Amino acid sequence: MAQPIRHFLQFADLSTDELQHVFARASLIKERFKRYEFYQPLRDRTLAMVFEKASTRTRVSFEAGMYQLGGSVIHLTTGDSQLGRAEPIEDTARVISRMVDLVMIRTYEQAKIQRFAKSSRVPVINGLTNEYHPCQILADVFTFIEHRGSIAGRTVAWIGDANNMAYTWIQAARLLGFTLHVSTPPSYPLDARLSVTGPHLKVFDLPLEAARGADLVTTDVWTSMGFESENEVRRKAFTDWCVDSEIMAAASPQALFMHCLPAHRGEEVTEEVLEGPQSVVWDEAENRLHVQKALMEYLLLGHEVT
Repeated sequence: MAQPIRHFLQFADLSTDELQHVFARASLIKERFKRYEFYQPLRDRTLAMVFEKASTRTRVSFEAGMYQLGGSVIHLTTGDSQLGRAEPIEDTARVISRMVDLVMIRTYEQAKIQRFAKSSRVPVINGLTNEYHPCQILADVFTFIEHRGSIAGRTVAWIGDANNMAYTWIQAARLLGFTLHVSTPPSYPLDARLSVTGPHLKVFDLPLEAARGADLVTTDVWTSMGFESENEVRRKAFTDWCVDSEIMAAASPQALFMHCLPAHRGEEVTEEVLEGPQSVVWDEAENRLHVQKALMEYLLLGHEVT
């Protein structure tokens, strides 16, 4: 009997056990990569990448990763694909998924990628939407595990915008057993529709309080792609939500700092913190490559790997 198609449209699409499998595979795949060891389980497989939102890290990590696993890549931009414009999204999905083995989409509304996946005959991966950024949080959690061991029972502080990263961290906290502290400006609170409440989530008015005792402090730009018209208003509202040395001093002495990049030095994070000894942003960026290779391997091959 054919196995059901697995998609990765949000972090919660994988179970705790499946996530742990992906992290374990990412570690092994990274070790092989560092040893220049030949490993190509996805030979003759093709990944289609659809970009309605541009990205450096997402394109390079997925494209390089698929080639390293032995597969090939088709890169489609907004002009090439026009999801939902030239034809219904469902029709596009039916056609593309008959020609490739895997699809990664980076777009705006989560509803678009959900509609595509519903009509797709192959796994679909969320490369980023307005609501979620699951591949980035895979990399972030994996990076924490590399540096500090299991994230279960730890505390992560999210300081800044209530954006797709924050909502994905909320899902990760529930699934992986850690506590997420969130602090956003009062006029930019978490959206209750995307926030799974429970003991894994604590909201703080002040960023310093959110960071207190945290094992990881993380943030993102104040203005996400698509909201550029709000730049000036947000700069004023978010002034006190800059991760600086004072905020890092409130965290655990062994706390790490992460940022999904690109970073605006002097806005959401100071140069001192971004380039400081607690920062692991470059490891975090590299690990997009390794966790996404493990994810693609799992979605296409399941546990049947060595």
